[in-house]
Amino acid sequence: MSSNCSHNCSQCQEKCSDRKAECFLEKPHEGTKIKKIIGIVSGKGGVGKSLITSLSAVVSKRNGYKTAIMDADITGPSIPKMFGISGMAKGDENGIIPSETSTGIKIMSLNLLVENPTDPVIWRGPVIAGIVKQFWSDVLWNDVDFMFIDMPPGTGDVPLTVFQSIPVDGIIIVTSPQELVSMIVEKAVNMANKMNIPILGMVENMSYVQCPDCGKKIKIFGESKIQQISKEKGIPVIGEIPVEPALAASCDNGVIENFDSQWMKDISENLLKYIIKQ
Repeated sequence: MSSNCSHNCSQCQEKCSDRKAECFLEKPHEGTKIKKIIGIVSGKGGVGKSLITSLSAVVSKRNGYKTAIMDADITGPSIPKMFGISGMAKGDENGIIPSETSTGIKIMSLNLLVENPTDPVIWRGPVIAGIVKQFWSDVLWNDVDFMFIDMPPGTGDVPLTVFQSIPVDGIIIVTSPQELVSMIVEKAVNMANKMNIPILGMVENMSYVQCPDCGKKIKIFGESKIQQISKEKGIPVIGEIPVEPALAASCDNGVIENFDSQWMKDISENLLKYIIKQ
Protein backbone atom coordinates (compact mmCIF):
# COMPACT_ATOMS: atom_id res chain seq x y z
CA MET A 1 0.00 0.00 0.00
CA SER A 2 1.28 3.47 -0.86
CA SER A 3 2.13 5.78 2.04
CA ASN A 4 -0.25 8.30 0.45
CA CYS A 5 -3.15 5.85 0.22
CA SER A 6 -6.56 7.54 0.49
CA HIS A 7 -8.40 4.20 0.83
CA ASN A 8 -10.39 5.16 -2.28
CA CYS A 9 -9.55 2.41 -4.79
CA SER A 10 -11.90 3.83 -7.43
CA GLN A 11 -9.79 7.00 -7.75
CA CYS A 12 -6.42 5.28 -7.56
CA GLN A 13 -4.22 4.00 -10.39
CA GLU A 14 -1.72 2.17 -8.19
CA LYS A 15 -1.49 -1.62 -8.48
CA CYS A 16 -1.01 -2.60 -4.86
CA SER A 17 -1.73 -5.82 -3.01
CA ASP A 18 -4.47 -4.15 -0.96
CA ARG A 19 -6.54 -3.16 -3.98
CA LYS A 20 -10.04 -4.63 -3.82
CA ALA A 21 -11.79 -5.97 -6.89
CA GLU A 22 -14.82 -3.89 -6.05
CA CYS A 23 -14.46 -0.93 -3.73
CA PHE A 24 -17.45 0.60 -1.93
CA LEU A 25 -15.56 3.09 0.23
CA GLU A 26 -17.33 6.43 0.58
CA LYS A 27 -15.48 9.70 0.54
CA PRO A 28 -15.48 11.52 3.89
CA HIS A 29 -16.59 15.13 4.07
CA GLU A 30 -14.03 17.33 2.31
CA GLY A 31 -13.32 19.08 5.60
CA THR A 32 -12.54 15.82 7.39
CA LYS A 33 -9.15 14.33 8.19
CA ILE A 34 -9.22 11.27 10.47
CA LYS A 35 -5.97 9.49 11.25
CA LYS A 36 -7.30 6.23 12.72
CA ILE A 37 -10.73 4.58 12.87
CA ILE A 38 -11.51 1.85 15.40
CA GLY A 39 -14.73 -0.20 15.34
CA ILE A 40 -16.15 -1.64 18.58
CA VAL A 41 -17.95 -4.88 17.70
CA SER A 42 -19.58 -8.01 19.07
CA GLY A 43 -21.37 -11.04 17.65
CA LYS A 44 -24.45 -10.28 19.78
CA GLY A 45 -26.16 -7.42 21.56
CA GLY A 46 -26.17 -6.47 25.21
CA VAL A 47 -22.50 -7.06 25.99
CA GLY A 48 -21.47 -3.42 26.37
CA LYS A 49 -20.19 -2.09 23.03
CA SER A 50 -21.40 1.43 23.78
CA LEU A 51 -19.68 1.35 27.17
CA ILE A 52 -16.37 0.20 25.69
CA THR A 53 -16.67 2.76 22.88
CA SER A 54 -17.19 5.53 25.43
CA LEU A 55 -14.37 4.40 27.74
CA SER A 56 -11.97 4.08 24.79
CA ALA A 57 -12.80 7.62 23.67
CA VAL A 58 -12.34 8.93 27.21
CA VAL A 59 -8.89 7.30 27.43
CA SER A 60 -7.91 8.73 24.05
CA LYS A 61 -9.01 12.24 25.01
CA ARG A 62 -7.29 12.08 28.42
CA ASN A 63 -4.06 11.35 26.60
CA GLY A 64 -4.34 14.50 24.53
CA TYR A 65 -5.71 13.12 21.26
CA LYS A 66 -8.46 14.70 19.18
CA THR A 67 -11.22 12.15 19.56
CA ALA A 68 -14.60 11.42 18.00
CA ILE A 69 -17.38 8.84 18.32
CA MET A 70 -19.67 7.76 15.51
CA ASP A 71 -22.75 6.05 16.98
CA ALA A 72 -23.57 3.54 14.22
CA ASP A 73 -26.01 1.62 16.42
CA ILE A 74 -28.89 3.44 14.76
CA THR A 75 -31.75 1.49 16.35
CA GLY A 76 -30.24 1.61 19.84
CA PRO A 77 -28.22 4.82 20.17
CA SER A 78 -27.00 5.42 23.72
CA ILE A 79 -23.74 7.35 23.36
CA PRO A 80 -25.20 10.88 23.86
CA LYS A 81 -26.81 9.93 27.19
CA MET A 82 -23.52 8.56 28.56
CA PHE A 83 -21.87 11.93 27.88
CA GLY A 84 -24.79 14.07 29.03
CA ILE A 85 -25.52 15.46 25.57
CA SER A 86 -29.06 16.37 24.58
CA GLY A 87 -30.76 18.52 21.99
CA MET A 88 -30.38 18.59 18.24
CA ALA A 89 -27.07 18.69 16.40
CA LYS A 90 -26.42 21.86 14.39
CA GLY A 91 -25.64 22.25 10.72
CA ASP A 92 -25.07 24.75 7.95
CA GLU A 93 -24.69 24.79 4.18
CA ASN A 94 -21.44 22.84 4.52
CA GLY A 95 -22.84 19.89 6.43
CA ILE A 96 -23.76 18.54 9.87
CA ILE A 97 -21.73 19.71 12.86
CA PRO A 98 -21.11 17.03 15.50
CA SER A 99 -21.97 17.75 19.12
CA GLU A 100 -19.12 18.00 21.63
CA THR A 101 -18.81 16.66 25.15
CA SER A 102 -17.55 18.64 28.12
CA THR A 103 -13.95 17.58 27.36
CA GLY A 104 -14.24 18.08 23.60
CA ILE A 105 -15.03 14.60 22.25
CA LYS A 106 -17.01 14.97 19.01
CA ILE A 107 -20.14 12.83 18.76
CA MET A 108 -22.67 12.07 16.06
CA SER A 109 -25.69 9.90 16.83
CA LEU A 110 -29.22 9.53 15.53
CA ASN A 111 -30.47 10.73 18.92
CA LEU A 112 -28.93 14.10 18.06
CA LEU A 113 -31.00 14.35 14.88
CA VAL A 114 -34.49 13.51 16.18
CA GLU A 115 -36.81 15.61 18.32
CA ASN A 116 -37.69 12.81 20.73
CA PRO A 117 -34.80 10.42 21.51
CA THR A 118 -37.20 7.79 22.88
CA ASP A 119 -39.08 7.38 19.59
CA PRO A 120 -38.37 3.94 18.06
CA VAL A 121 -36.47 3.72 14.79
CA ILE A 122 -38.71 1.56 12.62
CA TRP A 123 -36.65 1.55 9.44
CA ARG A 124 -35.51 -1.14 7.07
CA GLY A 125 -31.85 -2.08 6.67
CA PRO A 126 -31.04 0.02 3.55
CA VAL A 127 -32.36 3.20 5.19
CA ILE A 128 -30.33 2.57 8.35
CA ALA A 129 -27.24 1.82 6.27
CA GLY A 130 -27.77 5.09 4.40
CA ILE A 131 -27.78 7.05 7.66
CA VAL A 132 -24.44 5.49 8.65
CA LYS A 133 -22.94 6.54 5.32
CA GLN A 134 -24.20 10.09 5.91
CA PHE A 135 -22.54 10.15 9.33
CA TRP A 136 -19.30 9.61 7.42
CA SER A 137 -19.81 11.74 4.33
CA ASP A 138 -22.00 14.63 5.55
CA VAL A 139 -20.60 15.37 9.01
CA LEU A 140 -17.92 18.05 9.49
CA TRP A 141 -15.58 16.01 11.68
CA ASN A 142 -12.57 18.21 10.79
CA ASP A 143 -9.25 16.97 12.27
CA VAL A 144 -9.53 13.81 14.38
CA ASP A 145 -6.74 11.59 15.67
CA PHE A 146 -8.98 8.69 16.74
CA MET A 147 -12.56 7.93 15.78
CA PHE A 148 -14.33 5.12 17.62
CA ILE A 149 -17.38 3.60 15.93
CA ASP A 150 -20.04 2.06 18.16
CA MET A 151 -21.19 -0.77 15.91
CA PRO A 152 -24.62 -2.42 15.98
CA PRO A 153 -24.67 -6.06 17.13
CA GLY A 154 -24.28 -9.01 14.81
CA THR A 155 -23.02 -9.31 11.26
CA GLY A 156 -25.90 -7.85 9.23
CA ASP A 157 -26.51 -4.88 6.95
CA VAL A 158 -25.12 -2.07 9.07
CA PRO A 159 -21.85 -3.70 10.19
CA LEU A 160 -21.28 -4.71 6.57
CA THR A 161 -22.00 -1.14 5.43
CA VAL A 162 -19.51 0.27 7.95
CA PHE A 163 -16.75 -2.14 6.92
CA GLN A 164 -17.35 -1.57 3.20
CA SER A 165 -17.98 2.19 3.26
CA ILE A 166 -15.55 3.44 5.92
CA PRO A 167 -11.79 2.72 6.02
CA VAL A 168 -11.77 1.03 9.43
CA ASP A 169 -8.20 0.47 10.65
CA GLY A 170 -9.05 -2.20 13.19
CA ILE A 171 -11.65 -3.50 15.64
CA ILE A 172 -12.01 -4.21 19.35
CA ILE A 173 -14.19 -7.22 20.17
CA VAL A 174 -16.42 -6.97 23.25
CA THR A 175 -17.31 -10.19 25.06
CA SER A 176 -18.91 -11.41 28.28
CA PRO A 177 -18.11 -14.43 30.49
CA GLN A 178 -21.15 -16.55 29.58
CA GLU A 179 -20.83 -19.90 27.78
CA LEU A 180 -21.95 -18.24 24.54
CA VAL A 181 -18.81 -16.10 24.46
CA SER A 182 -16.83 -18.47 22.24
CA MET A 183 -19.51 -18.34 19.57
CA ILE A 184 -19.81 -14.56 19.93
CA VAL A 185 -16.10 -14.04 19.44
CA GLU A 186 -15.97 -16.54 16.58
CA LYS A 187 -18.64 -14.63 14.64
CA ALA A 188 -16.85 -11.32 15.08
CA VAL A 189 -13.46 -12.81 14.23
CA ASN A 190 -14.78 -14.51 11.09
CA MET A 191 -16.43 -11.33 9.83
CA ALA A 192 -13.29 -9.27 10.46
CA ASN A 193 -11.18 -11.83 8.61
CA LYS A 194 -13.55 -11.91 5.64
CA MET A 195 -13.43 -8.09 5.47
CA ASN A 196 -9.62 -8.02 5.94
CA ILE A 197 -9.85 -5.83 9.03
CA PRO A 198 -7.25 -6.29 11.82
CA ILE A 199 -8.46 -7.37 15.27
CA LEU A 200 -6.66 -5.16 17.78
CA GLY A 201 -7.85 -6.73 21.03
CA MET A 202 -10.69 -8.00 23.20
CA VAL A 203 -12.47 -6.57 26.24
CA GLU A 204 -14.57 -8.71 28.58
CA ASN A 205 -17.46 -6.80 30.14
CA MET A 206 -19.38 -7.93 33.28
CA SER A 207 -16.35 -10.01 34.14
CA TYR A 208 -16.84 -10.04 37.92
CA VAL A 209 -18.22 -8.24 40.96
CA GLN A 210 -15.74 -7.08 43.58
CA CYS A 211 -16.83 -7.45 47.20
CA PRO A 212 -16.77 -4.00 48.84
CA ASP A 213 -15.74 -5.53 52.19
CA CYS A 214 -12.98 -8.04 51.41
CA GLY A 215 -12.13 -7.15 47.80
CA LYS A 216 -12.71 -10.70 46.52
CA LYS A 217 -13.67 -10.98 42.84
CA ILE A 218 -16.93 -12.90 42.48
CA LYS A 219 -17.50 -14.45 39.04
CA ILE A 220 -21.28 -14.17 38.92
CA PHE A 221 -21.45 -15.31 35.27
CA GLY A 222 -18.94 -18.12 35.65
CA GLU A 223 -15.21 -18.35 35.04
CA SER A 224 -13.81 -16.13 32.33
CA LYS A 225 -12.74 -17.73 29.07
CA ILE A 226 -11.14 -14.65 27.56
CA GLN A 227 -7.56 -15.67 28.30
CA GLN A 228 -8.13 -19.06 26.68
CA ILE A 229 -9.65 -17.45 23.59
CA SER A 230 -6.79 -14.96 23.51
CA LYS A 231 -4.28 -17.81 23.26
CA GLU A 232 -6.32 -19.72 20.67
CA LYS A 233 -6.91 -16.71 18.43
CA GLY A 234 -3.75 -14.73 19.12
CA ILE A 235 -5.78 -11.67 20.14
CA PRO A 236 -4.52 -9.54 23.06
CA VAL A 237 -6.76 -8.94 26.07
CA ILE A 238 -7.22 -5.22 26.68
CA GLY A 239 -9.09 -5.62 29.94
CA GLU A 240 -11.77 -7.22 32.09
CA ILE A 241 -14.47 -4.82 33.28
CA PRO A 242 -16.41 -5.55 36.47
CA VAL A 243 -20.07 -5.00 37.21
CA GLU A 244 -19.71 -1.74 39.15
CA PRO A 245 -22.56 0.48 40.40
CA ALA A 246 -20.39 3.61 40.20
CA LEU A 247 -19.74 3.01 36.51
CA ALA A 248 -23.44 2.43 35.81
CA ALA A 249 -24.29 5.63 37.69
CA SER A 250 -21.72 7.59 35.65
CA CYS A 251 -23.33 6.38 32.43
CA ASP A 252 -26.87 7.06 33.65
CA ASN A 253 -25.96 10.56 34.82
CA GLY A 254 -24.03 11.46 31.67
CA VAL A 255 -20.67 11.93 33.40
CA ILE A 256 -18.68 8.97 32.10
CA GLU A 257 -15.81 11.37 31.34
CA ASN A 258 -15.35 11.81 35.10
CA PHE A 259 -15.19 8.10 35.91
CA ASP A 260 -11.96 6.57 37.17
CA SER A 261 -10.86 3.43 39.04
CA GLN A 262 -7.90 1.08 39.26
CA TRP A 263 -9.19 -1.27 36.56
CA MET A 264 -9.81 1.77 34.36
CA LYS A 265 -6.12 2.65 34.69
CA ASP A 266 -5.15 -0.90 33.68
CA ILE A 267 -7.38 -0.76 30.60
CA SER A 268 -5.99 2.66 29.73
CA GLU A 269 -2.46 1.28 29.69
CA ASN A 270 -3.47 -1.56 27.37
CA LEU A 271 -5.42 0.73 25.06
CA LEU A 272 -2.34 2.91 24.76
CA LYS A 273 -0.15 -0.15 24.21
CA TYR A 274 -2.22 -2.06 21.64
CA ILE A 275 -4.20 0.66 19.87
CA ILE A 276 -3.45 4.32 20.45
CA LYS A 277 0.36 4.28 20.34
CA GLN A 278 0.74 1.67 17.60
